[in-house]
Amino acid sequence: QVQLVESGGGLVQPGGSLRLSCVASGRTLSSYIMGWFRQAPGKERDFVAAMNWSGHTYYKESVEGRFTISRDNAKNTVYLQMNSLKPEHTAVYYCAAEPAGGMIYIPRYKYWGQGTQVTVSS
Repeated sequence: QVQLVESGGGLVQPGGSLRLSCVASGRTLSSYIMGWFRQAPGKERDFVAAMNWSGHTYYKESVEGRFTISRDNAKNTVYLQMNSLKPEHTAVYYCAAEPAGGMIYIPRYKYWGQGTQVTVSS
């Protein structure tokens, strides 16, 4: 059984930065697509960023250039560096893992973390 545990969320002022981490256990996920999604209150879960096994990255258009996804396969960990945060980025951020070949942008990944709250407010 795969477990994903996110950390790094919190309260940050507009313009600030946060780095989210997601540690996987249970199996090696180096061949998986690793993704980040977010869900704001009253809204559907929304794609943010993903990286496949070869290091190719995918971003929601509105966060490209502001957010960066990376992974350390040796540590079975994926990161999301978020810069220049805005109040509209406030949401619960989820880490997810999907076997290679799966749908990248759709929130139907096989494994999910419990989420970490990110609040951007002054």
